[in-house]
Amino acid sequence: MEDKKNRQEEEEKQENAKRMQDKMMLSNVKLIRIMGKDIPGDKKLILGLTKLKGLSWAFANATCKKLNMDPNKRIEDLKEEEIKKLTEFVKKPTLPLFLLNRRKDYNSGEDMHLSGNDLDLQKEFDIKRLKKIRAYKGIRHMLGQPVRGQSTKSHFRTNRKSKGSVGVTKTKTAKAPAPATAKGGKKK
Repeated sequence: MEDKKNRQEEEEKQENAKRMQDKMMLSNVKLIRIMGKDIPGDKKLILGLTKLKGLSWAFANATCKKLNMDPNKRIEDLKEEEIKKLTEFVKKPTLPLFLLNRRKDYNSGEDMHLSGNDLDLQKEFDIKRLKKIRAYKGIRHMLGQPVRGQSTKSHFRTNRKSKGSVGVTKTKTAKAPAPATAKGGKKK
């Protein structure tokens, strides 16, 4: 009996030691900052680029090929010049138009590629413009309804937070009527 307990205790100690080792490995991962985003250094270049907002797999692959970089190279192995080269290229890419995420911009008419906070801001401005001109998509945004033609019969409940849980209805309990009193105003 005691032998089993000792074995279990030893196994637990070994598991705890292994967990601690794993935590140490994770804490030793180097973070590389590219375009305002921290990317774990143990990731491959192509995967790390997709962590940046606005960069797809296709864009990341094309970037690696255009800059003659190995897509399987680890992010932590990149030199400062390579990181600068990457950021400059992502800001002003010279790639085929079908890889860009903002072709024929509404305001300027240019073909460009936005990433990071610029992409968020532009998207917000586009939605505001649609609301302002009262386009169908803008009205759907205002109402909090689906914009791209999805069904609304069983999904897209609006204001879920204010209504509470699904299927739970609160019923108001009627107050009991006051006891009847005699004409004299005194109870018997």
